[in-house]
Amino acid sequence: MCDTAAVQANPKVAVVGHVEWVTFARVAHIPAAGEIVHAQDPFAEPAGGGAVAAVQLARLAGEAVLVTALGDDEHGRRSVERLGELGVQVWAARRAEPTRTAMTLVDDARERTITTFGARLEPLLDDGEIPWEKLAQMDAVYFTAGDAAAMRAAREASVLVSSPRALHALGHGIGLDALVLSADDAVEREEATHAEEDAKLVVFTEGGHGGSYRERDGKPGTWPAAELPGEPRDSYGCGDSFAAGLTYGLGAGLAVPDALALAARCGAVCLTGRGPYEHQLSAGSALRW
Repeated sequence: MCDTAAVQANPKVAVVGHVEWVTFARVAHIPAAGEIVHAQDPFAEPAGGGAVAAVQLARLAGEAVLVTALGDDEHGRRSVERLGELGVQVWAARRAEPTRTAMTLVDDARERTITTFGARLEPLLDDGEIPWEKLAQMDAVYFTAGDAAAMRAAREASVLVSSPRALHALGHGIGLDALVLSADDAVEREEATHAEEDAKLVVFTEGGHGGSYRERDGKPGTWPAAELPGEPRDSYGCGDSFAAGLTYGLGAGLAVPDALALAARCGAVCLTGRGPYEHQLSAGSALRW
């Protein structure tokens, strides 16, 4: 259970990151080369690391901002509309390129495979449609995509947490309060080498095994996996929900172990839902759990 006395009421939170229009479907198993499998229960949502984290932050804080870039197309318009329904205010630059799309297949083992179509659109400081100066009013920002200048604008927030997938923004000496990555993801571990020295806290998630962290002074730590509140269904969005929970916790003033415990609960709840948004931790349930 969270210590309610330690949590700042209604912290202002935002994400600088990417959106993909994702079609989700279930399969018995991921097809092997040359194999045909039948997909069931398809549905579509605006997702990707930026969108999922923004929705999780909105459910914890009551509202959240997503700074992003979208194509001037139907997928972009539908993304803004749907994210608004989920409590996210979208500040989007419009691009001539199409909004990136993706297909996610979830198998009977509840693991997901993602195939993307098109370039990832990233917000840039030169995007005049975006009021970058307002990020200085935020208690916490999570950064997944953008250029180094955009990250410097995000650094004006009280707390800045980043994914190593924000490759173009890392390695420029911009201080991070936390860098969060999957210990099992070789790509993320490689990309994290560009920013680990800039981070006060480096967090390595290990799914059902919890995870470990290292503070700048070398102090290590671990946390256990959170108990699942139901049957596991779909791992899509668990890592992004975890990162959002960590961002919220640090922005609300929680100590590192408490922020990680909250983040672990966010990931666990997401695992029990269909797609990223059916089950995500809300502020009220976080305090009761």
